[in-house]
Amino acid sequence: MVTLAGPGGVGKTRLALEVAAASAKAFPDGAWLVDLASVQMPEAVAGVAANVLGVPDLGTRPVLEQLAGYLAERRMLVVLDNCEHLADACAKLVMNLLAAAPELHILATSRHTLDITGEHIFIVPPLSPEDAIGLLEDRGSAVRSGFEVSKGNWAVVARLCADLDGLPLAIELAASRLRTLTLEQVAERLEDRFGLLTSGSPIALPHQRTLRGAIGWSYELCSPTERLLWNRLSVFAGGFNLDAAEGVCVGEGIGKREVLDLLDRLVSQSVVLTLETEGLSRYRLLETIRQYGREQLAESGDEERLLLRHRDFFLALARRIDGHWYGPGQVEALAQLRVDHPNLLAALECDAVPRTRLALAAALGFHWCAGGFLSEGRRQLERVLALAPESVPERGRALLAAIWVALTQGDLAAADRWLDEADALGEQLDDAAMRAQVGGFRGVSAHYRGQPEKSISRYEDACATLTALGDEREATSWLLALACVQAYAADPRASETCRQVIGAFEVSGERWGRAQVLLGLGHNAWANGDAEAAKALARSALASMQGFNDYAMTARMLELLAWTTSFGGAYGRAARLLGTASALWRSAGTSISAFGPRAAEDHVRCEKAVASALGPEAYARALEEGSRHESPSLAIPYALDFSHEPTVPTAVAGPLTRREREVAALVAQGMSNRQIASTLRLSPRTAARHIENILAKLDFRCRAQVATWWTRHQADGLR
Repeated sequence: MVTLAGPGGVGKTRLALEVAAASAKAFPDGAWLVDLASVQMPEAVAGVAANVLGVPDLGTRPVLEQLAGYLAERRMLVVLDNCEHLADACAKLVMNLLAAAPELHILATSRHTLDITGEHIFIVPPLSPEDAIGLLEDRGSAVRSGFEVSKGNWAVVARLCADLDGLPLAIELAASRLRTLTLEQVAERLEDRFGLLTSGSPIALPHQRTLRGAIGWSYELCSPTERLLWNRLSVFAGGFNLDAAEGVCVGEGIGKREVLDLLDRLVSQSVVLTLETEGLSRYRLLETIRQYGREQLAESGDEERLLLRHRDFFLALARRIDGHWYGPGQVEALAQLRVDHPNLLAALECDAVPRTRLALAAALGFHWCAGGFLSEGRRQLERVLALAPESVPERGRALLAAIWVALTQGDLAAADRWLDEADALGEQLDDAAMRAQVGGFRGVSAHYRGQPEKSISRYEDACATLTALGDEREATSWLLALACVQAYAADPRASETCRQVIGAFEVSGERWGRAQVLLGLGHNAWANGDAEAAKALARSALASMQGFNDYAMTARMLELLAWTTSFGGAYGRAARLLGTASALWRSAGTSISAFGPRAAEDHVRCEKAVASALGPEAYARALEEGSRHESPSLAIPYALDFSHEPTVPTAVAGPLTRREREVAALVAQGMSNRQIASTLRLSPRTAARHIENILAKLDFRCRAQVATWWTRHQADGLR
């Protein structure tokens, strides 16, 4: 454990990143950066670290315990950046992780030491005069062609760097002004600005006064409109995109069309940084610069209004994603919420109207449950429910979201308590939609208790009521649930319901629900003894789940694929799939047994068959190999790798043309019409026509039958 300590702007983060890059080869499990600058609540520190390190937030165990277990056998370097405002929480995190993980190395940056046993402290000094001059020359030449330090200007450069006390951030801010000012003007204006900005803070450390002077001077050199935007951008936590800047910062001095130009100007002045996160273009302010702007915003009297606009923007974003969930762009929507997670937490801290907190926490249901933030969602929902006990519709929706989270975690007792409260509230408010939702979730509870037959009527009632009320989005949720549970329960209506749901999802481009229906159909086929159909459906489900960070759902699909693979005699492959599923189960904090006794029995039966066929040593090696694919992003491509299997011989391809056989193969991989069109370089209309021809020639009614037919003929060609 090493802490890089020193004042703001001295280069602690830059040094830590250079150390991590230089020593990365010494850590087989990688070097990871956990940036805590935007984290405000001490209890969120472990969750932020777990999210960065890829530990799924899915189980019922405390996040710190999950994180410690994940790191226990790994050799990695973790950089904890910006610890000073969370020193106690960081100290607790570090002590627990180092005790659990003997091969873990931690490098922290903080303005203060963490004061824990075993901490090695390195005080990061300011740059030497020579290095400070070199940095100014490097940054200055980047913004002003031909700028260099010479005998003629050396004295001015040396004086400027000395006035900045060799602080890298201050030097970079000063150098950015060489774009429009001469070196002498920079030095003169900086000296004047120091006197103005230090007079009101006599107790501040000299380094802090110097950095504040540099930032304040850079602030004053901005135009009034640039300063106004700087102030308003300070309400964002962790970053923002152009839409957010336009949605929050316009009005009263800034027009919407001005925002992009103003951002470009602030970027050119090194006030705003540009970056790309998960393929999304983003902006952010350095934390010190953000804090300075926040002070100016508070002094202007406009802080509360901007915080409300910030909250309302992210409430509208969450509601928009929630209301249009069953359609295209689900992976992209979850990515947007994931990169804005710090902003969502900040918006939930806005306490002006408690009912709005309830509304936001409820609207983030898919973020909590499908985006991998279960524990955070549970904590936030419990908190807002405690803060706003009034019997209002927003509380009802927050209760429903909390029920969903608790059921997903397997906490059926908590779900039952909230179900009773939501039921009573629905009666009190005479809210038919809420009562229908409560009935539906009671069906989920029955399903998870191993009684799928009891849940069918609950889902049917919920779907019918919500359809009658015109709530298409919620009705779709319960129709999806109905299709899945009918398939699991071998209900004779399952085929028709699933065909209806999958057909609608194919048209809309929906993938998350489609994957669940395919998995249900796969279990139905497996229960009916059709292993090849179950195998094809499991693969199709996995293909549809690509891009989603859903550990438990992916593990369930891998289990089914392992069972069918073992049934076909490919025991080594089955063992590796079991190993991959086991890794995901561990990360999710649950197991296959949570999904009913029949699944647990099939798992044990598969385990025994594979271990008996391979022998203990080969079985253990295969499990270990499979366990290396420890996240959905690694596990799904591994499971869908067809390279080990030969293609279908033309002789058994039936009445299909060559192009139709190509399309059928892609259908078996779970591709949508659009994906097939892109892969084969066809128009979507042509791809749809090929699928219509395939269905007609084979006398099939749905794509799942095509996938089953293709896989069965593949097996026939191998015999």
